[in-house]
Amino acid sequence: MSTSWWEITILCHPDLEDSIFWRLEKFGCSGMVQEIKGKSYVIRAYVPQLQYQSLDLSALSLWLQQDALILELPQPLARWKLIDEEDWAQSWKQHWEPTEVGDLFLIYPAWLTPPEKSDRLILRLDPGAAFGTGTHQTTQLCLESLEMRLSKPTSGLTVADIGAGSGILSIGAILLGAAQAYAVDIDPLSVQAVLHNRHLNNINPSSLVINQGSIEQLLELVPEGVDGIICNILAEVIIELIPQFSKLAKPNAWGILSGILLEQSQAIADTLEQHGWIVAALWKRQQWCCFQIRMAQA
Repeated sequence: MSTSWWEITILCHPDLEDSIFWRLEKFGCSGMVQEIKGKSYVIRAYVPQLQYQSLDLSALSLWLQQDALILELPQPLARWKLIDEEDWAQSWKQHWEPTEVGDLFLIYPAWLTPPEKSDRLILRLDPGAAFGTGTHQTTQLCLESLEMRLSKPTSGLTVADIGAGSGILSIGAILLGAAQAYAVDIDPLSVQAVLHNRHLNNINPSSLVINQGSIEQLLELVPEGVDGIICNILAEVIIELIPQFSKLAKPNAWGILSGILLEQSQAIADTLEQHGWIVAALWKRQQWCCFQIRMAQA
């Protein structure tokens, strides 16, 4: 039996893009994509019908309007309809194009034929029902931070990807030279997406390990610790995870944290300091930021 999905379509002012992406992710949307329509943006997102009723979507529409009022911007127009699994998959193909990220990456939809030659690292991706297409600022900030962190070849480097989504950050780390990536996500659909995208990019299963779960599963998978921690999820969840980071990290470990609104950055910084981490850099893009951190030396 095929799964039915709510397709949520939002017509909005461009300055509302970050706020809407944040609200949709917090609502629980699986997969998001945007396109430009004249002077406005059209954002599409998806949630399974089994988990959401039309009243839930009405509440989401009201939250989006309230967010716009707070920002003193025109209110977005939200509409939704039911589509089946096949139509949902086709929607991605209609609205998502190859995307250059940073200096090195070219994110390429799985259903398009990649160029035979490219000056960039081609990262093929089929997000399925998982968040992470390379179009959102938080994902791009993480990939750019990985470029900087892995710019110098380091043999045997291992990374942990918490809240892996589509697997885009784990795959990016491997393409940049990491020897091993351990990815976890609480969503079983994400696990399937990572497995699929690992195959698309011809990555050896032993180099990218994906498990359902969170940091507890990573502690079991790599009791010796990792060199780097990547975490692109909601700030509230990151704050809950920070106390456990040191258990997962080798003595000279680093981290890349995003999914954080600028207004949430101080709470993240304070929590990091309380648990032995130093903020090495803070990158900002519109309303979002990305922390580059390292363990404080004893």
